[in-house]
Amino acid sequence: MKHLHHVGLFLLSCSCLLLCDAVPVRANIQREAEALVNRKASLAGANKSLRSFFDKGRFIITHVQSNTPGLCITMMHTAVDRWRHISCNSAGHIRKLDLNGASLNGTLDEFDFSAFPHLKKLILFENGLHGTIPAGIGNLTSLVQLDIGVNPYLRGIIPRSIFQLKHLVVLRLLDLGLDGTLPEEIGNLTTLEELRLSYVNLTGSIPQTIGMLMKLQALSLIGNNLTWSIPMEIGNMTELQTIYLQYNNLEGQLPGTISHLVKLQDIILSENQLLGHIFPGLWNSSLLETVNIANNNFSGMFPSSICVGGALTWIIAGYNGFTGLHHQTFQNCTTLRIVDFTANNIVAELRDCLSEHPGQLTTMAFSQNQLYGTLLTDQGEDFFRNRTYLRLIDLSNNSLHGGLSNCFWDLPYLEFMDLSSNSFGSVVPFSRTCQDNLKCLLLANNHFRGTFPLGLKKCKNLTTLDLGGNNLSGTIPSCHDLSGNSLSQEIPDGLTTLLGLRYLNLSGNYLSGRIPKGIGNLVLLESLDLSRNQLSGEIPPSFVSLKSMSTLNLSTNELSAGRIPMGNQLQTLVDPSIYSNNPGLCGFPLNDCMNSSTPNQNETSHAEDREALWLYCFVAAGFIFGFWLCWGIILFRTEVTKKIYSCTLFFQAKSNV
Repeated sequence: MKHLHHVGLFLLSCSCLLLCDAVPVRANIQREAEALVNRKASLAGANKSLRSFFDKGRFIITHVQSNTPGLCITMMHTAVDRWRHISCNSAGHIRKLDLNGASLNGTLDEFDFSAFPHLKKLILFENGLHGTIPAGIGNLTSLVQLDIGVNPYLRGIIPRSIFQLKHLVVLRLLDLGLDGTLPEEIGNLTTLEELRLSYVNLTGSIPQTIGMLMKLQALSLIGNNLTWSIPMEIGNMTELQTIYLQYNNLEGQLPGTISHLVKLQDIILSENQLLGHIFPGLWNSSLLETVNIANNNFSGMFPSSICVGGALTWIIAGYNGFTGLHHQTFQNCTTLRIVDFTANNIVAELRDCLSEHPGQLTTMAFSQNQLYGTLLTDQGEDFFRNRTYLRLIDLSNNSLHGGLSNCFWDLPYLEFMDLSSNSFGSVVPFSRTCQDNLKCLLLANNHFRGTFPLGLKKCKNLTTLDLGGNNLSGTIPSCHDLSGNSLSQEIPDGLTTLLGLRYLNLSGNYLSGRIPKGIGNLVLLESLDLSRNQLSGEIPPSFVSLKSMSTLNLSTNELSAGRIPMGNQLQTLVDPSIYSNNPGLCGFPLNDCMNSSTPNQNETSHAEDREALWLYCFVAAGFIFGFWLCWGIILFRTEVTKKIYSCTLFFQAKSNV
């Protein structure tokens, strides 16, 4: 019995402790609810579900005070729809507050962050918040994830209290109107795995203390105004998988310590001012998939063996100063899809650039370099034969020569091909087929000769064709850019049926006759150049239907039929030189015609003259008819009177007898 007495006392003590402990729990839950409901006073425009919560907020607090299981459970039972902006832990404390796209307008100044010691995730994306991020946000001592983004009117600096959140794993501040620097205290967030501070107007340098983030896997500082160089300490962040530093003003050379990042998958450093050589072995990660270093000032030979692990899919290095490629640069690049070295100073033979023929290649861009050679491999095969996934080929502005084969007609996914400004010769190869995806073919400024390749007529989706600056001859088909050739005869009417046409250049030929009357059917046409031909007659009135026209040149022809058509879009083309050297044109933007009346006014005047003439004729005819009618009546009456008088005399004489 004594033993049971001790057990009873023990249970009674435990019950008292639990009851005492439950009092602050309920108090904390009540404070969380009050903080949320009171938040309504400083916000406006909340969406429907958020207003539903605020409207029920007081009712919820009352139930919390009455020994309900907790705020979240009470809220679930009282809300009409499940509350999607909030979630709680098993004790009823708010664990996650997600106000993504909740249409909030106001400030965060009055928000009682200290009321949420158990909050793990705070998400404030796509709202209308303004003011600053309060320092009180540092009171969210249990916070693991902080997302504040797409609130461009949030101003001020990043509060340093954020860098005291010891449990923070994810920090995302995106598209905000902040300013200031990235403080050295960033190194305090040693548990951080994802850091994204993009488009928040950061200035200054990347602090060296960033190297203390040993667990960081994703680093994104896109679209700021960061300067100076990338710190050497970045090599300490050996867990890094992605580095996005594009659209800044970073300077200096790449730190060699990047080679320590053996888990790196993506590195994008484009649109900066980085310079110097890229030393071999910089890309030691066998997982590397994307490299984008375009629009910088790198120089020298591009390093070899960039595909150490054979995982690389993108290499974009355009608009730098690279002078060459190693023979082994693309060794093992079996998964390579995009290669872009546009606008460098690379001196190399084309077949040495991609000697291993990556079969999955979709984009090959080497424009504006000094490539030479032909479109043949070492084995004498066509360079494009095994590249069946190609969508874009740009080898323009190089020194390539030789002829073309039929292979490029057979590339099923090809959309864009630019071989212009090289030294290709011979005839453009003919094919009986044309793949449906081909939209743009640019072969201008080469040495192609012969007649126009009629096979291009089969390219139903071709919107841009440039064969200018070659030695083509014969009649013109319905196509797009044939400037600087020897084409003759008239522009065919069939050209006006190409309703998707946006660019048409027939300048510098020997075209004669009139501009087709139906040219106004090309309502999507943006650029038209018919200059330096022998076209005559009028500019068709249908020109006023070319609502998309932004570039026009009809100069140096024999157009001589008066006034330039008037239209809203044509009125925006104010340069008179686009109509120059045509003997008979007048009207805006040239000198006005001698007879300032418009054709419509002239037609109206002629119509009025004709109406007046007919009126005069009718009046004259009416007068003549009336005159003779009167005389006819008089004469008729005279004759009738005479006959009546004779009859009267006759009957009188007869009666006397």
